[in-house]
Amino acid sequence: MAKTKQRPPAEVAKCDEDAPLTAEQKPLPEAIGDMPYEDKSPAEWAYERLILYIQNFEDQLDNEHEVAMGFAGGEVGILRIEGIGYFDPDLVTFYGTDDEGTKTQLIQHVSQLNVMLRAEPREDTAEPPNRIGFRLAADLGKHGSGDMGKNEG
Repeated sequence: MAKTKQRPPAEVAKCDEDAPLTAEQKPLPEAIGDMPYEDKSPAEWAYERLILYIQNFEDQLDNEHEVAMGFAGGEVGILRIEGIGYFDPDLVTFYGTDDEGTKTQLIQHVSQLNVMLRAEPREDTAEPPNRIGFRLAADLGKHGSGDMGKNEG
């Protein structure tokens, strides 16, 4: 019996009714909703939702700021996001640079995932803001849920 496509439970409570919609309130992109979430690994499902949160956060930034992530539970600091990936069944990784410009990669088990999105002033104001969420979301649509970035061999 085929599983029906159903949006997973998601809720948000806000103090300001006029605040912008959150990722929990927006419809899932087709590329994410094509496969039932119950059929996804914890890593894939966390990866897809992180992309939605990043994209929604960037929607609310002005042109003077870019998204960065702060990580809870350690001395990792912040990371300017340049990429995100996952390795089934349970690892999520973040690529970027730290606040000193050092190339950085953080690998986390999905059970330990705690991410804080931050608006950081842009380093190069001559270039347009780097909006990683839109590129990541576009990749979801290109590859389709469940096969993005998987090795062929």
